[in-house]
Amino acid sequence: MPITIADVATRAGVSKTTVSRVLNGKGEVHVHTADRVRAVISDLGYVPSARAVGLARGRTRVVGMLVPSLTWPWMGEVLQGAADVVESEGYGLLLFTCTQGDESMRRFASQVSAKSFDGLLVVEPEGTLDYITELHERGLPVILIDDRGHQPGFASVRTTNEEGARAAAAHLLALGRRRPLVVTGLRRFGCTRERLAGFAAGYARAGLPIDPALVVEGDFTFECGRVAVERLLAEGVPFDAVFAHNDLSAAGALQALRDAGRRVPQHVAVVGFDDLPLAGHTHPPLTSVHQPLREMGAAAARALIAHLAGTPLPGTPTVIPTSFTVRASTSTT
Repeated sequence: MPITIADVATRAGVSKTTVSRVLNGKGEVHVHTADRVRAVISDLGYVPSARAVGLARGRTRVVGMLVPSLTWPWMGEVLQGAADVVESEGYGLLLFTCTQGDESMRRFASQVSAKSFDGLLVVEPEGTLDYITELHERGLPVILIDDRGHQPGFASVRTTNEEGARAAAAHLLALGRRRPLVVTGLRRFGCTRERLAGFAAGYARAGLPIDPALVVEGDFTFECGRVAVERLLAEGVPFDAVFAHNDLSAAGALQALRDAGRRVPQHVAVVGFDDLPLAGHTHPPLTSVHQPLREMGAAAARALIAHLAGTPLPGTPTVIPTSFTVRASTSTT
């Protein structure tokens, strides 16, 4: 049977409270009593639970992470980046998703009430911002990852969506592509607005404003990319490139072009956004704006743990820049 704090207290002839005070250095314990308790701990081989010690000190050494769903294509990269840092710093990670709506949030709220974690990393699920703000105002340290709404009251980590989209525009313009189809994400997301603005600005500077008929709102799914391309081909709307706001919708566009007998990149060049492992395995491999997803998760976790050690949370967003990866969907060389 494992040795418990009660066993230590009985052998040392003191209360469990006294043992706890010796373990945690809290409260006044006579030096001889403390020495006796430590001797018993050594004799019995008692190893206090890290969680129990943490709770006694007002800390759990656990970081919470709240995300919409693990099915989002890029979520695994963000999560792995955060987990790498959390584990290397000797913390645990408690993960919450919102796949069951109100029921998910009730379970999350119960863990908040139980003070099961010291701070929270958030990829904001829809409809949760008011509650997260309330938690933050009550003293829970919170860092937003991919701050889609640009909330000034929070520390956050994000990337250069607008600059990444401008790089996509510059690449396509250099290839002589003058009529790009843009398959956006959901317009209510800040990243969608930034990517559209950056791409449009790149073409406008070249004297080629984007035709509104070539901007199609999507929802970051394979189907939205496929359907957008199929519809424009059926309507006879000419385009010589596709810029999709994520790799999954770009993969759908590639499928529709292939089904229609359009050669990529000879007839239509295709660029995605995220640069997930998927991008290297499409047919042809996908040129994509590289979003530093793992680095964003790691940076957020690093800042939160530093704060728990006494460093103030960053007062301005931490911005990790995008880069650009060229593959065969835009280049034949």
